[in-house]
Amino acid sequence: MPEPADINSPEVAKTPGGSSGPAKEENGVNGHKEVEPNPFAEYMWMENEEEYNRQVEEELLEQEFLERCFQEMLEEEDQDWFIPARDLPAGVGQIQQQLNGLSVNDSNAEDIVRKSSLNPEAKEFVPGVKY
Repeated sequence: MPEPADINSPEVAKTPGGSSGPAKEENGVNGHKEVEPNPFAEYMWMENEEEYNRQVEEELLEQEFLERCFQEMLEEEDQDWFIPARDLPAGVGQIQQQLNGLSVNDSNAEDIVRKSSLNPEAKEFVPGVKY
């Protein structure tokens, strides 16, 4: 009974269906294999054109989504920030100017001290400490 042939042997590779490489390869210069040029190689990109278009469209939609989210975030920040010129009524600006013009006058401080009913010799009040 004949022994089974080794799968990697040259005889198996020569049998129909046993070839491991492309059928149209030939030995060329310096033992390198030359592949016969595909006449449609220049149009092979069209094979996956729909997939490419879908991918580009997804990227554009994602970019548009990110831009909308960023714009919404900026609008929310504008609403949350307090800007007096924008958020206060017109009359409040005048009141602020009047308050800024106020000052404490120390000229009658001695008069207030003389009329006071507080004890100037009292210990300083410290919360939580019993005397």
